[in-house]
Amino acid sequence: MVRVKNRYLVVNFLYPASSTASKSGDATPELLQFHAPTPDAFHTGILLRVVREGVAELFGDYGTSMAGAGLKVNYWSPATSTAIIRCPREHYEMIWAALTFITKLPKPVDIPVIVQVVRVSGTIRKAEEEVIRRAKQIICRVKTTDAGGKNPIVDSIAKSVEKRRDAENAVLAQIDEADESESESD
Repeated sequence: MVRVKNRYLVVNFLYPASSTASKSGDATPELLQFHAPTPDAFHTGILLRVVREGVAELFGDYGTSMAGAGLKVNYWSPATSTAIIRCPREHYEMIWAALTFITKLPKPVDIPVIVQVVRVSGTIRKAEEEVIRRAKQIICRVKTTDAGGKNPIVDSIAKSVEKRRDAENAVLAQIDEADESESESD
């Protein structure tokens, strides 16, 4: 019996359009915006379809038949925007090229994206270790303090909590005013 050999591509989805929001006054740190979670509408089925369409566009019927046979998404995390894609060893470059040329997620999501292949591995174990290592690295970079000694994550969370409290207090004040005016009319 012949063993089928595969390659595992560790892929990150980065969102550059949301990083421009930080310049417009958003309190979320730029690192978190660039490594933002993927919308829930994007799932493994759509990812496979996009990759297959990309291979067909770049390499035609030959590429579709060669690279599409063993194509599978082994791991997908919308929270970290990371995927592990299994593909045939002989044709992993086709999948890599198709991923590189993706510039926008398809219609249900329809946002600009940069797809970055960060590792090619011969075993799923090493690919999983790379995913864990990269997630820990991003968490450590986000937790570090800036030059002023303040933690940007804590500051942004505190600002968003203050905004929510102010909004809730405004709604409660309106309710109180409505109750008072109603009781005065009775």
